[in-house]
Amino acid sequence: MKLFVTGGAGFIGSCFIKYILGKYPDYKVINYDKLTYCADLAKLKDVESNPNYSFIKGDICDLNLLRESMKDVDCVVNFAAQTHVDNSIKSPDEFVETNINGVFNILKVVKEYKIQRFLQISTDEVYGSIDAGFFDEKSPLAPNSPYSATKASADMLIRAYFETYKLPVLITRCSNNYGPYQFREKLVPCFISKILKNEKVPLYGDGQNVRDWLYVDDHCSAIDKVIHFGRVGEIYNIGAHCEKTNLEITKIILNHLGKDESLIEFVEDRLGHDRRYAINNSKIKKELSWVAKMPFEIGIKKTIDWYIKSEAQK
Repeated sequence: MKLFVTGGAGFIGSCFIKYILGKYPDYKVINYDKLTYCADLAKLKDVESNPNYSFIKGDICDLNLLRESMKDVDCVVNFAAQTHVDNSIKSPDEFVETNINGVFNILKVVKEYKIQRFLQISTDEVYGSIDAGFFDEKSPLAPNSPYSATKASADMLIRAYFETYKLPVLITRCSNNYGPYQFREKLVPCFISKILKNEKVPLYGDGQNVRDWLYVDDHCSAIDKVIHFGRVGEIYNIGAHCEKTNLEITKIILNHLGKDESLIEFVEDRLGHDRRYAINNSKIKKELSWVAKMPFEIGIKKTIDWYIKSEAQK
């Protein structure tokens, strides 16, 4: 199989490329990435000399380059996106351009070349916030930030291409990922980095916002299942049912690093901040026999220890 992976120099995309090349030695992977501020090819040093791996610097908003780059591929996996919610609040234009128009370009080329599969990596944030219970794949979309609105828009466009043109599309909606190599603007690596420097960690509001936390390698294994066994036209929620408040996560990191809670600084809440994300993952469990394997206690320790080593090497 020849995979075309967009956004492969990002956190999840780079982990996925390493996962695929490690598991399927006969697969070929093209990494297509714009190399924005949060992308780093250093994450892929382990595979850069692999003859089955190649890199193209490119933007999914560049339709002509996409056409040139996507010839003769079997499957497209789209990780390319603007993802940081704070940035989407300050400057939503880039999010509309990449997350909607970029996906539209991919759909056009998939249709033109009759590519066998297109998997869109979406997010649980498209469902909005829920006080109790869980969202499933049939729940209505109610995004509350410019970021999640653009991801929901792309999902609707993809659905339309399936219904109208019978394009072989799939969508996954995953909960919060954590693990090594994540860019430091995200909560876990940001707080680890600040705590290691004895800096205050800015916690939005009262810190009681709830997220479901999934180790990045488990996410990669789920994507693998969806690519090979998912039903075309379907959506699959990917989660670990590992709910933690942001305050809990902060205290866990502080405790692991031997610091006290005096480093916590509660700051004004983010605009439109969703209170709780929670997804039902029974569909992917039942249909594709996927379950998250990494216990949070082990995964967060591995993550913190990686950042300790990373900071020491600077």
